[in-house]
Formats: sequence, C-alpha cells, structure tokens
Amino acid sequence: MTVKVAINGFGRIGRNVLRAIVEAGRTDIEVVAINDLGPVETNAHLLRFDSVHGRFPADVAVDGDSIVINGKRIKVTAVRNPAELPHRDLGVDIALECTGIFTSKDKAKAHLEAGAKRVLVSAPADGADLTVVYGVNHQLLSSEHLVVSNASCT
Repeated sequence: MTVKVAINGFGRIGRNVLRAIVEAGRTDIEVVAINDLGPVETNAHLLRFDSVHGRFPADVAVDGDSIVINGKRIKVTAVRNPAELPHRDLGVDIALECTGIFTSKDKAKAHLEAGAKRVLVSAPADGADLTVVYGVNHQLLSSEHLVVSNASCT
C-alpha cells in the first residue's frame, strides 16, 4: 500500500524529506502535495540546487502549479491556513508539518480538519499525542496517535 504524503513547508526540512524519499527509491511513499508560500519556480530551483547536498538526483521541472519529478506531478499550493489545504481531495494519509510554525497539537490538527489522516510535526510539538525518537521509543507509536512529533528537526 502506498502512503500519500503532503509536505507543508518546503524549506530545509521539507526539501530534505523529499530528497530522502527520492534517493531511497521509496515506492511505498508518494508525495502528492507541497505547500509553501514561495513561488513554485523558486521552490523547484532550491530543490534542484542544494548548497549542502548538491544537485537533486532526479529530473525536476515545473508545470503550472506542479513540480514534476521524474515525470511524477506533485501539486504545489501557497495556502497560509493548513485547514484550507486540499488534503481530503488528494487522499493525504500523512501531512508532514515542516514550517516550524504549527508546532502544537492545537495548531497542527488543522491538517486533520483539512482531511489528512495523521500529522507528523518535524519539531517538538506541545500537546502532541506522542513524541517519537526513532530507536528509543518508536515502538510506542499506535493508530491512536493522530498528531505526532518527531522530537526535533536537527
């Protein structure tokens, strides 16, 4: 089963998440949307040319409101309020909250209101259902946890 993911915030963390998925060849994870307030052309350029990691290891193009990676379209939006994102229409399973802004359960759950089934916050998140440090307590993660923090983005 393919997990459909939306990335909210396409700065250093959001771009690195996408890079990791592509570099690992993960066919079980499909990035269906990116939300960032910057222009789609700028986001594609920053993805293509990374001053730390070098060139992106796949073909990157812009087509209207989408970034196309190796022929796969990813819808790009510029929506300030996560509750207004098209998660429901896109069938988003997990919203990756990478803006650094929505770092509490109360704020991050806007993604649930928009139709995402789960939210993973890339930073410490006040009130999160669970804070997970992989290799330390990841075995505690269950289907009951809707808003999860991955403890730190560093």
